[in-house]
Amino acid sequence: MQKTDPREERILIFAPRGRDAEVMCSVLSRDGFVCEIVDSFDRFMADIAAGAGAAIVAEEALQGEDSAPLLAWLERQEHWSDFPFVVLLTRIIGVPADGARARLGELGNVILLERPLNAQTLRSAATSVLRARRRQYQARDVLLDRERTAESLRQSQEALVHLNETLEARIEERTRALAQANDRLMNEVIERERVQQAMVQFQKMEAVGRLTGGIAHDFNNLLNVVQGSMDLILLMSKDEVAKQRAEVARRACQRGGKLTSQLLAFSRNQSLDLRPLDVHTLFEGVRELVATSLGSSIRLRFEVEAPGASVMADTNQMEMALLNLAINARDAMDGGGELRFSAGPATPPEGLLPPGEYVRIAVTDSGEGMPPEVAARVFEPFFTTKGVGKGTGLGLSQVYGMAQQSGGAARILSEQGVGTTVEIWLPVASSGAGAPALPERAATATPRPGARILVVEDDDFVRESMVESLEALGHRVAQAADGEAGLRELLRARPDLIITDYLMPGMTGAELVQRARAELPGVPMIIATGYADMKAIEQVIGNDMLLRKPFQLAELATAVEKALHKLGDEATAG
Repeated sequence: MQKTDPREERILIFAPRGRDAEVMCSVLSRDGFVCEIVDSFDRFMADIAAGAGAAIVAEEALQGEDSAPLLAWLERQEHWSDFPFVVLLTRIIGVPADGARARLGELGNVILLERPLNAQTLRSAATSVLRARRRQYQARDVLLDRERTAESLRQSQEALVHLNETLEARIEERTRALAQANDRLMNEVIERERVQQAMVQFQKMEAVGRLTGGIAHDFNNLLNVVQGSMDLILLMSKDEVAKQRAEVARRACQRGGKLTSQLLAFSRNQSLDLRPLDVHTLFEGVRELVATSLGSSIRLRFEVEAPGASVMADTNQMEMALLNLAINARDAMDGGGELRFSAGPATPPEGLLPPGEYVRIAVTDSGEGMPPEVAARVFEPFFTTKGVGKGTGLGLSQVYGMAQQSGGAARILSEQGVGTTVEIWLPVASSGAGAPALPERAATATPRPGARILVVEDDDFVRESMVESLEALGHRVAQAADGEAGLRELLRARPDLIITDYLMPGMTGAELVQRARAELPGVPMIIATGYADMKAIEQVIGNDMLLRKPFQLAELATAVEKALHKLGDEATAG
């Protein structure tokens, strides 16, 4: 594999007017991108020729410039190269595109973004073009490897001719060696093509994951408004019919929240959130989803040998693992059959896990089974027995990795003509390790009224719902529509508690938390979010709290009470 020149990873930013280049470089540098600002067209051409991963170009930077050298360089690219550009356009309503804009298509591999654009859009575009460029580098390396292999084969053939002129025995020996080399080459080509196909499918799944994460985030905001309104009706209304209808709507919101949590679990990439998990509750949580996925031709059974058994696991990851295993079992039982989920305390086989107490969770199907050589490889990444386009080969490897990260293990038992059992072994949760459950109804909350609370949320409906809910709990509420307004209101209102959204234009909730700590040390903060990737939040949240959308009024009241109680404890200790 050829070593990549560090210059080939950099992103050139050509926006000579204003501070656009500095702002974009600052945003991308925080995410680990290597950026370089160029201030002239000649410098831009020189840096592209020297090597770069991608270029972000402002539309006006190309106006008045002779683009012939750039187009000539693009024509001279290697056949593996298709240099990517991100062009920033300024939308002018009612004004047709001029000749310069029309020539943008001549650049070839172009992503057009209209200004103004937010930081997330810029990061996403930079990630996309840089990933595409890296795949081009991979294609270059593959082509170089093939050329070297072809040259090696040619030299071997020349040596064979030379030896043919000497000894017949050497001819036979070299012929055998050449045949073996050819076999290895063919096997490598076949293996490379298989991995490339799997990578294409994986990239499709990654794109679907990003899409579902965005949809789930926006849907969580809508659910939060509806659920907050239903909780207020349940808390304040004296009309029993209205309360019954509100309860139906509230339960529908809970089901919607469960759906979005599945989407977020599918799309995110973060460390596991290991907590005590009741196995019976886990089975009940996936029963309906599994039944819907399997269809009527498959009989479904759930068995828990020891009611109350708990394991240390990430709930979302476990639910997705069981769903993946159910779908794999469905594909193995083409004509129908029985799928059994079972769980109970057990002693793992010798050598599988260190000594300790474990729970064995097993998914057993009555399908066709698989031969030993296939069963031995099912946990390998990208290995799949399904046809092209029907599976990524990552489902079982994710189950294996999740079990390993949870301190357990996974194994498969299969017999052709009988069926397959996939076992997940997880450590037993220690007694008393569970977090207290939040109250289910707003009426059970015991809020501390009279606190001054600042709500920072860019969605008007969500902000209005949160303000009304907090006021219904007896608090005095100030509000702001973004991070900058929140900082101004913070200095004016001097609140006892800040509740902020995470994804907001201009300044994220995590950045607001950091700024607020500097302006008003000691004030407790709650980040309320439906965001998929929690890594950025976890890095700054510290001792403050996280409230996941959609949340019930009781959950909001409990989080507020806990934050205010912590503030009171710190004041007493001080």
